[in-house]
Amino acid sequence: MEKIYGEFDTKDRRRVILRAPMMSDLDDFLEFINSLVDEGAEIPVEARRTREAEADWLGKLLADVEKGFAICVVGEVDGKLVANSEVRIGTGRRRHVGGLAIALKDGYRDVGIGTEMIGVLIEESRKVGLRLLCLGVYESNLRARHVYEKVGFREVGRMPKAIRKGDQYLDEVVMALEL
Repeated sequence: MEKIYGEFDTKDRRRVILRAPMMSDLDDFLEFINSLVDEGAEIPVEARRTREAEADWLGKLLADVEKGFAICVVGEVDGKLVANSEVRIGTGRRRHVGGLAIALKDGYRDVGIGTEMIGVLIEESRKVGLRLLCLGVYESNLRARHVYEKVGFREVGRMPKAIRKGDQYLDEVVMALEL
C-alpha cells in the first residue's frame, strides 16, 4: 500500500506528491540518479548506475525502511519521481541521531520541493524519537545550504578537502538540527 505524506503545489504551480518509495519506482530511480550523474550534480555518486545495481540499492533501501533503519520520502510530479530524500537512523549510542540526504532533479529546484521534503523528514524523525539530524553538503552548494539554514540547520563544522570533484578538492560542510 502506498504511503502518502502530503501533497502541495510548487511556486510554479506543479502538483507534488510526497510519498514513500516502492519497488515499482525502480525505473524512475534509475533515470533520476543517472540524470544527476549526467548533470554533474553535487552528490557522492560519480558514475551512471545500471538497472541491476539500482535494483539492489532500492531493495536494500526498502528493507531498511521496513526494519526502521531509515525514513525515505520521494517527490513525484505528473507520475514521475523528481526528488529523493532519506534519514538514516544511527545505531547503539547514536540511535537518537539521523543522517539526512536529499537530491532533486534539475528543473525541480528552487520551487519549494526540497523545503517541503525536509519538513516531512523532520516530522517523521521526531515521531521515531530522533533528537538530532545531521548532514554533509559540498561547500560550493550554496543553494542547498540556504535551504538547510532556512529550515533550522546550522553549520557545526567542516571536513577539509573531504570531497574530490574532478581535480578539485572541496570542504564538506557539516550541518545539524536539534529536534
